[in-house]
Amino acid sequence: SMSTDLKYLAFTAMLTASLWIPYIACQVMTNGNLAPQNYVDPAPRPVPLWGKRADRVYLNAVESFAPFAALVIVVHLAGKANPTTAFLAMAFFWLRVAHAVVYLLGIPFLRTLIFTLGYVAVIGIFWELIK
Repeated sequence: SMSTDLKYLAFTAMLTASLWIPYIACQVMTNGNLAPQNYVDPAPRPVPLWGKRADRVYLNAVESFAPFAALVIVVHLAGKANPTTAFLAMAFFWLRVAHAVVYLLGIPFLRTLIFTLGYVAVIGIFWELIK
């Protein structure tokens, strides 16, 4: 069976891979389907603020995923996965879900707190690896 760490890495990968959908939905609702000229000129078409936030949610998730994924894989390969790393991987996933929701809704301060807690989870995984 798969370790909790790897299971939440897989969940986080799917979440990250899916977060482009709200932005594309906003683009289609606002501007309609892509036209041939959109493929030639990739300049972003205007979207409402929630669409801009949806784009940033996706980009932020991609940026945050790499260090998390690398550390979970290294912890697994090093044989250092333990209940703490499992908890931190699970926490990171749920914090990323919360971050996406709060960012899409445009809630300030709470978004920063949630992002910071996710970073703390990554630091915790790193700490478990090097100690």
